[in-house]
Amino acid sequence: MADLKERLLPPRPISSINLREATSRPSASGRPLFQGIDFLGLKKRGQGLRSWIRVDSSGNSQIMEVDKFTMMRRCDLPARDLRLLDPLFVYPSTILGREKAIVVNLEQIRCIITADEVLLLNSLDSYVLQYVVELQRRLTSPGVGEVWQNEGPDLGRRRSGSRCFDNMFATSSPDYLPFEFRALEVALEAACAYLDAQAAELEIEAYPLLDELTSKISTLNLERVRRLKSRLVALTRRVQKVRDEIEQLMDDDGDMAEMYLTEKKRRMEASFYGDQSMMGYSSTGGGLSVSAPVSPVSSPPDNRKLEKSLSIARSRHESMKSSESTSENIEELEMLLEAYFVVIDSTLNKLTSLKEYIDDTEDFINIQLDNVRNQLIQFELLLTTATFVVAIFGVVAGVFGMNFTVPLFDQPDAFKWVLLITGICGLIIFGSFLWFFKYKRLMPL
Repeated sequence: MADLKERLLPPRPISSINLREATSRPSASGRPLFQGIDFLGLKKRGQGLRSWIRVDSSGNSQIMEVDKFTMMRRCDLPARDLRLLDPLFVYPSTILGREKAIVVNLEQIRCIITADEVLLLNSLDSYVLQYVVELQRRLTSPGVGEVWQNEGPDLGRRRSGSRCFDNMFATSSPDYLPFEFRALEVALEAACAYLDAQAAELEIEAYPLLDELTSKISTLNLERVRRLKSRLVALTRRVQKVRDEIEQLMDDDGDMAEMYLTEKKRRMEASFYGDQSMMGYSSTGGGLSVSAPVSPVSSPPDNRKLEKSLSIARSRHESMKSSESTSENIEELEMLLEAYFVVIDSTLNKLTSLKEYIDDTEDFINIQLDNVRNQLIQFELLLTTATFVVAIFGVVAGVFGMNFTVPLFDQPDAFKWVLLITGICGLIIFGSFLWFFKYKRLMPL
């Protein structure tokens, strides 16, 4: 009976057989492999994976598949910040400084910058690939990657010395910016270059079209200018948003201080090692015996008081030191933002000039149309005046055509005299109208 059933039923697929055997086969610990794992659930959860390009501080890059919740735990970010990077949604340009990361959404560049790495959404866009290549080039350039990490207490002395050296020999100074600011600088440069390229392309297309419209007003040219103006308004709004975001960062010292990720990481590590050393010092008892009994109802020992006072003094010292370093370093970030603020402001000025040129073209076209309309009104006025003068002949003909006897009808030259007198009167009336129009400046005569 079993042999007959196997011959009638279709053969099972090999993958299902292997999967069932694998799940039922016990492991070395006596448990079956993949116990309690839902493969359909893994497939559903796998649909939330996204491809990210990771670039570390050494310039090495790799492509990794990470889901949303893993990225949130990795960078310590809320879900609303990751939603800004979602390519399915259109959000304005934003730069957010968080505790352990900087969220950057600048046109085509959507990335998360930490103190050690840059996580960029994988895309086939050329500007994204250029961003990765440029960031790797700057990170792998000699004398750049290890400057920030190797700086010690003589930071101010070395900076002043290097600046004096650069001023003497007119050479470019080394990049003392930390990793997150170098990555942010490349992102700002890519966004500004992308917007400036869009503005330049719009200028190349706009000026010949507007010149053609001034020479020939047609429905096709007007439609092309309308589309051009719509693109200009959209691009101006995007450039304005990037400019406002940079300006808002420059005006807020707290946001700029929040973006010093390397400095915050260094302070956290120093505080952690300081706490460990303090714990080691307190464990030795400060000269007291480790095995000495401590009464639970007695007052705290001297070593705990000493530890508490040292902790308070260390925290005050760290806060004063961090405030001084923050006030010093904010100027560097502000100078970086100011440089790209000038670039994006220049792009906005180009778009503003183009918009003004379009407005001037529209005003010129409206003036031309008003001129044509005035000419038509003047022609209509002259035609109405001439019609009035010609109507005088009809009035005279109607008067003399009535059925009554006039001695003038017996004269042989009466028709000529009536026609001549009526024409002279019509010319005098027409001339009077023209003089009145000129006096009132109703038309240029």
